[in-house]
Amino acid sequence: MIDRRALADRHAVEVTGIDPRSPLSVGNGRLCFTADVTGLQTFPGRYPVEDRTGTGPGTLLSTMSSWGWHSVPGSYDVADSVRAYRTPRGPAPYVDMRGDLSGSGESPATAAEAWLRANPHRLDLARVGLDGVAPGEVSDVRQRLDLWSGTLTSRYLLRGIPVRVTTACHPDLDVLAVRMESARVPPVRLAFPYGSQAWGNAADWTRPQAHTSRVRPSPGGFTVERVLDETSYDVAVATSGTMRRAGPHEFTVTFTGATVADLVIAFHPAVPSEEVPASRPSFEEVAAAAREHWARFWSTGGAVDLSASHDERAPELERRIVLSQYLTALHSAGPLPPAETGLLANSWRGRFHLEMHWWHAAHFPLWGRPELLERSLTWYGTALPAARRTARAQGCAGARWPKQVGPDARESPSPIGPFLIWQQPHPIYLAELVRRARGTRHALERYAPLVLETAAFMASFAAEGPAGYTLGPPLVPAQESYAAVRAGAADPTFELAYWSWALEVAQRWRRLLGLAPEPSWSRVADGMRPPLVRDGVYAAMAVPPYTVTDDHPSMLYALGFVPPTRLIDPTVMRATLRHVLAGWQWDTTWGWDYPAMAMTATRLGEPDTAIETLLMPVVKNAYLPNGHNRQSSTLPAYLPGNGGLLAAVALMAAGWDGGPPTPGFPASWTVAWEGLRPMP
Repeated sequence: MIDRRALADRHAVEVTGIDPRSPLSVGNGRLCFTADVTGLQTFPGRYPVEDRTGTGPGTLLSTMSSWGWHSVPGSYDVADSVRAYRTPRGPAPYVDMRGDLSGSGESPATAAEAWLRANPHRLDLARVGLDGVAPGEVSDVRQRLDLWSGTLTSRYLLRGIPVRVTTACHPDLDVLAVRMESARVPPVRLAFPYGSQAWGNAADWTRPQAHTSRVRPSPGGFTVERVLDETSYDVAVATSGTMRRAGPHEFTVTFTGATVADLVIAFHPAVPSEEVPASRPSFEEVAAAAREHWARFWSTGGAVDLSASHDERAPELERRIVLSQYLTALHSAGPLPPAETGLLANSWRGRFHLEMHWWHAAHFPLWGRPELLERSLTWYGTALPAARRTARAQGCAGARWPKQVGPDARESPSPIGPFLIWQQPHPIYLAELVRRARGTRHALERYAPLVLETAAFMASFAAEGPAGYTLGPPLVPAQESYAAVRAGAADPTFELAYWSWALEVAQRWRRLLGLAPEPSWSRVADGMRPPLVRDGVYAAMAVPPYTVTDDHPSMLYALGFVPPTRLIDPTVMRATLRHVLAGWQWDTTWGWDYPAMAMTATRLGEPDTAIETLLMPVVKNAYLPNGHNRQSSTLPAYLPGNGGLLAAVALMAAGWDGGPPTPGFPASWTVAWEGLRPMP
């Protein structure tokens, strides 16, 4: 049996100074508070996030929630960006973009495109930091994120005086609790920004006239009532300190003569006063709830212990595994599909990408925590009416899921997103993982409409041709390098295999529901066109330019991420893996590509290659001291990398139905694991 406490304690994060890329967070999946070395958000400028849209830098020190969204006033409609494309079913509307996108920025061609891409955007709810303190006044930092308790403890000297700050988040309430201990407890500043339309900066401090921060007394302290256009939320502060207003959206709390001072800050959308709790939990209650929650989290679910392995890479892989469990519980386990930077900072304005949902959250049921996936999987019910309308407008049955959206499920104008199709089978895959983890009856009752509507679209989207059923045009494969040829792109290898496998799963769900098989689903699944093979390897897609060697090597994922299908020859896939490893442009990849390649190697029976790809020492596969998978200065964290790593490790350790034991680890490794579930 694995010593769960020792496993978590080995990877507690300890900090002795400012690392601009690697602050530490506490949270609960709905609320996340990211702190600097003071345990608060005192030095936001020392933790910058470069913005792709040319505005000033943002910061990693944010307070974000799943429910905190804002739109600047605007009257644009997505119909303003619709353009007709030729399809096998006739002309069909797509939410296109006439402007340009690149990895370094975007250039909308119209005001409508700009507004529709930028709204709604996720809010930075508050900045909570020490008041009037400069970085040079803090020394002798000793900060520790204790994973077993979910508590951040920060010790340092402030102008030579010892300070201890303990920071925790309630697991069930959106409540932050802070305790400060010092011979002279310093004052705390609370400040509130306007919402930002910038690509990666969630706070706009330049428009104080555009929002209001009204204060009213509340039990044990005060409440700030925030109104930003149509968005409103409350911040209730319980404290023994004295509050004074220091600006239109700025407040200072002082603790005269105190040696111990608490701040308990509750965030919630504005609700009628009779619905507001009469009292808030104390610091002790929040800290105790956090300790109980995180001890239970680490004591249950899956665990992998590599401490007995002699391979020099094992400690780093174990660190990534443990910290990825913590980070995905904070950032990827809320009621909405997560943004790629989670609740740490905005990326794409905090909007979420449904093709990434699998990589964020599929690992939860594989690691024995299916309920954490189900929180966001239920959101598809909210999105279903819009998805049906999209499918119907394009001449298809069922529901076509969007790509880049906010809570309203409205597609963003783009030359890429509306043409992607590989997110379409994801709900089937995710629902199947829940079924395997929680039982057939539970899954059928909750997710049958999701699976059936998704499959209905997929079957009607495929077009019959002389070589079999085909996909597109138009489309953009998972390897987005082909966006410029989207009007003619067709039959990408990965999507062909994924389509066939997911329709077979959906047909199995019909049988479990007591329904007759749907003949069209079987015709498409069994009759899908074989992927194109050129020079002995799988091409990315069946039309020119066939394969380019940047972005995702997605043809590999037709076996690995996708279980075996009749479409994929393992011998050809093994040659394709060798071809990719010999000549791909790794600086153009993304963090989830490395676990995805490890899954392919695992299914092919190559555990040495699985480890080598999972831990490939390249920039996009780097994991910071705080556990985040950094991609660049504009994408300082990338949760699909963390979630993908956990999914890959589950496959490598627990394997698949009827497969060999520990198929992804070389025989020289000693791997202890428990609580994992095999993949299909």
